[in-house]
Amino acid sequence: MKRTILFTVLLALSAFAITGCKQEKKTAKTSLAAVKKYAQATALEGVVSNDTGVIKTGTVEVSDENGRLITQVAVDKGHYRVEVPANTVLPILLTFSSESGTDKLVAAVIHNTITKYEINPATTAIAKAAKAMGGYTHANMIRAADSSVHAPDANKTTTGWRGDPTTQYGGWH
Repeated sequence: MKRTILFTVLLALSAFAITGCKQEKKTAKTSLAAVKKYAQATALEGVVSNDTGVIKTGTVEVSDENGRLITQVAVDKGHYRVEVPANTVLPILLTFSSESGTDKLVAAVIHNTITKYEINPATTAIAKAAKAMGGYTHANMIRAADSSVHAPDANKTTTGWRGDPTTQYGGWH
């Protein structure tokens, strides 16, 4: 009798567990981000500079994040304008190389609605940091940009200060 009751209870629990599992089993929804790409040929343009100013000559290469070359253009007086073919999948990289090979700068392109990109040491640092964080996503680019900005430790503005601002900054007073 005890065995029968125990067997019945075990059978009921296992049936409940199996039924409960079937009811709780839900299909996982995959939230894949929509692939961004240029629907039509798009011109990207901007200025190339380093810490000393505008770099007059060199080459800007457009490549995918795996390093496959898409197109390239020569820099003219610090400016570049490059045509990116239709159906180019983002992210892409704009890589500047100087003729002497001393400057190598990068800007990551992740949005298909922005067409002006400066290429400089700051964009290079942001792109490198985002890649180290796992790739050129919007979230990684924001975090990388935020971590590369150096804000002063104290508020250096005159807002709320009641003295002479020229003496605050070592002026003539």
